[in-house]
Amino acid sequence: MRLFRQLSLYMALSLGANAAFAADTAQLEDLRDGSLKRLVVHSEARETSDAAFFLEDEGGTATLQDYKGKVVLLNFWATWCAPCRKEMPQLSELQEEFGGEDFEVLTIATGRNTPAGIKKFFDENGISNLPRHQDPKQALARQMAVIGLPITVILDREGLEVARLLGDAEWNSDSAKAIIAAMIADGGEG
Repeated sequence: MRLFRQLSLYMALSLGANAAFAADTAQLEDLRDGSLKRLVVHSEARETSDAAFFLEDEGGTATLQDYKGKVVLLNFWATWCAPCRKEMPQLSELQEEFGGEDFEVLTIATGRNTPAGIKKFFDENGISNLPRHQDPKQALARQMAVIGLPITVILDREGLEVARLLGDAEWNSDSAKAIIAAMIADGGEG
């Protein structure tokens, strides 16, 4: 009988969380405008990969789970990607405005990108506030179903994927800033 009560409580909490996420989904969808209209907001938050990636700036490795507690804008990119060159300064601007305890732009160069090439790319584009992390064997990218570049994924504070955009976008636009502000204000949980 006790198991039945615990199961009932779990189901009620789960349904409440899904209802809250549904409301958040509608709010995020309403904030999409311009190039952010292509942002796909999931009806239910999705699990992410536990594959490790290299921390170029700090050395060692990390996983997406290491960023739990923050809203994360995860950007997969490459040095040879022209749209990536266009949007990286905009991502930097978003990090400048919102970065801190509640939010982080996490950039991960996937595939064949040398550390020297990444540094040169950042230097040429005036980027000094974004990480130069790498996924050279594309383990994280594969597990996250990255099918082209750039791909940007928004993670809530629980480390769950709540939205995804294939291709470049104006990440310094009012729409992007409103979406990030809403995620932060909401606690960013799905």
